[in-house]
Amino acid sequence: MTEEFRVSAVQMDVQLGKKEANLDRMAGFARQAAGEGAGLVVFPECALTGYCFESREEGLEHAEPIKGPAVEFVADFCRELGLHVVFGLLESDGEKLYNALALVGPGGLLGSYRKAHLPHLGIDHFVDAGESLSTVHQTPLCNLGMNICYDGAFPESARLLALAGADLVVLPTNWPPGAEEFATYAINTRAMENAMYYLAADRVGQERGFRFIGLSRICDIHGRTLAEADGESETVLTATIDPSLARTKRIDRVPGKHWIDRIADRRPDLYGPLAGEAPAAGE
Repeated sequence: MTEEFRVSAVQMDVQLGKKEANLDRMAGFARQAAGEGAGLVVFPECALTGYCFESREEGLEHAEPIKGPAVEFVADFCRELGLHVVFGLLESDGEKLYNALALVGPGGLLGSYRKAHLPHLGIDHFVDAGESLSTVHQTPLCNLGMNICYDGAFPESARLLALAGADLVVLPTNWPPGAEEFATYAINTRAMENAMYYLAADRVGQERGFRFIGLSRICDIHGRTLAEADGESETVLTATIDPSLARTKRIDRVPGKHWIDRIADRRPDLYGPLAGEAPAAGE
C-alpha cells in the first residue's frame, strides 16, 4: 500500500438515461485526472444513469447488475490508465433496485456499496435501501470507505467506516438546492471528527428542471479543505493524501501537554440511545 497518492473528484454534468454518453465522458475525465497524477478517481452519484427518474419502472429500465457492461467499460480504461475508480449507478439485483457505487481497478470490480439512507427525492423515492454501513475496501492505495449523498448527513455512517479502518471516505452525491450548508461545513466536519480524509464528488447541470449545486471538495484529517469546486463548472479536483496520517488518530497539539484522539476518547458506554428508535412526535 502506498504512503502518498493523488485522488481526484470529478464534478460533471450527467445526461439522464444516456449511459453510453456518460461513460464516454467519464473516460475523458479519467484521462484528465490521470494526467494530473491521480491514482483514484471518484465520480458523482448516479453518474452512469442520471438521477431524476419518476418511477421504479423507469429506473429499472436503466439499471444493470453490478458486474455488468458499465463496470467492464470502466475496468478497460482503469487498465489503460492504471487507475482505481468509484462511480455511481443504478444496480439491479433480481427484483431489487439500488442506488449504488462500484469500485473498479485495473483488474475489474473490487467492491460495491448500496445507499442506506434514502431522501425523499428523485430515484431515491423508489429504490431499496442498502443494509451495510461498515465495509472498508482494501486497495493498493488505501483503505477505502464509501457512502452516497444523504448518508453523509448521518455522522454514524462515517464513524462506522472510521472504526473499521477507513483512511478515506468518498461521498459521490447529487446535492439539490438547499444543501449548500451541508456541502460547505459537513464534509470538513466528517473528516475532522474521524481524523480521516473525506471526499465529496457532486454533479452540476439540470435534469427535468432540477438543478444540482456542485461544490465538490476534498478534506484532510484535520478538516481542512485541500481542494474545492464552484457551484456550476465541470471540473476535476485533485489533491495529495497520505493514508498513514489517517491511521495515527492521536494528534499532538503541544507535545507532552495537549493532544486530541477523538477515537480513543469516545464513551460508547454513554451512547446507547443513539441506536434506539426515534421518539414519537411530541414526546
